[in-house]
Amino acid sequence: MIKDIINIGIPSKGRLRKDVLNIFKKNKLKLISERGERDLFGSIKNKKNIKVVYLHAREIIQRLGDGSLDLGFSGFDLLKESEINIQNKINVSKKYNFGKATLVVAIPDEWIDVQTIADLEEIAFEFKDKKKKRLRVGTKYPNLTREFLFSKGVTQFKLVDSLGATETYPFTGSAEIITDITSTGETLRANNLRILKDGEILKSEACMMISKSSSKNKAIQSLVRLLSKN
Repeated sequence: MIKDIINIGIPSKGRLRKDVLNIFKKNKLKLISERGERDLFGSIKNKKNIKVVYLHAREIIQRLGDGSLDLGFSGFDLLKESEINIQNKINVSKKYNFGKATLVVAIPDEWIDVQTIADLEEIAFEFKDKKKKRLRVGTKYPNLTREFLFSKGVTQFKLVDSLGATETYPFTGSAEIITDITSTGETLRANNLRILKDGEILKSEACMMISKSSSKNKAIQSLVRLLSKN
């Protein structure tokens, strides 16, 4: 008889997927997928009670929150961007030494008089008073961006949802500034963008997370201990 199924979410693509798969490999847990990397479902050899599903890193957070995943791997940034009711249903079991990146506020290089958030606040008021519109901020992280800017006293802005290539927004007329996740800052610099001196919003890394609804399951606790070794 098969014990209760443990559902694990692994990122479906990118460097994060490779790094997570390496954790399983190091701990001698062989992941099996019938159709290779394109397969959305998998299993672990000799672990009939474990099912693996490959999902977008953002969706893993949602699935952990609603309890349809027991265990998952995603970025700390995506957890903190999720709604508070989702965050309250998830525990971070392990932070890994990979997937490191920082969410930052970046502005065009040509804004030479803007160096800090305080300077940005002045610009935002100028937009409102002189141009009769709000400063637009392109981002994939509206919740974290709003919370950060409000905490710094910047209130006169409008968030513009980004679906990709956020760094292009200031130069396509979609937004004046952006917030974006970056590992080295090279992509921002290559696109003539500069990080504000005090524009760090959040440091992030890859994490193993567990749904609180599954946290007392002894089989899951054992698996968490094993995967926490690396």
